[in-house]
Amino acid sequence: MVLIKEFEGKNEEEAINNAIEALGLNREDIDVEKVEAIKSGFLFRGGKVKIRVHYNDDFTDVDNSDERIRNFIEGLIKRMDLDGEVRIIEKNDSKIKLDIISGDSGIIIGKQGKTLDGIQLISNIVATRSDDHLKVIIDSEDYRKRREESIVQFAKRTALQVRKTKNSRLLDPMNPFERRLVHTALSSFDDIETISEGEGLYKQVRILYRGEIRQY
Repeated sequence: MVLIKEFEGKNEEEAINNAIEALGLNREDIDVEKVEAIKSGFLFRGGKVKIRVHYNDDFTDVDNSDERIRNFIEGLIKRMDLDGEVRIIEKNDSKIKLDIISGDSGIIIGKQGKTLDGIQLISNIVATRSDDHLKVIIDSEDYRKRREESIVQFAKRTALQVRKTKNSRLLDPMNPFERRLVHTALSSFDDIETISEGEGLYKQVRILYRGEIRQY
């Protein structure tokens, strides 16, 4: 099925690049039907260019879909003014795992992995165009594994402190996967309970002693 969308940019090239990035396609996958100058500002300064893009939304080719996701992530990194190569390291019917190799990995990962999580979230939205059941996992410099080990170790140390003081502790905000790590890691502590608090994607986990009088 052929779809049509409009994109803008400071010039035609930028508008086309915006379309490629947003759609997760290559340049040869789109047809630019129309270019229109958008006048704005005093004496028409600061105008933009609008293009109308025709593209095929047939995602039945799984390999092509994987490549589109990879290209989308590389384009996103480029838009961040960073250099990076994206490699597919694992693929099955329900999951595709990609690794970002970059000298700017610290920036790509971000504080507590929030930038990496953002890239992963956007990539999952793009992936649903081809497969509603496909989950995209993005890593860089083996950050996910190191982060998981760190969270589990810290949760267990905190649980021991809670057991000793009988006072609850509230951990820093974490994404859903990280919170599940804490809940699972402490499920074997018979005298410890964990609950999630807050709203939105990044909630906090409270670790408390069973039987504690809750005054929070």
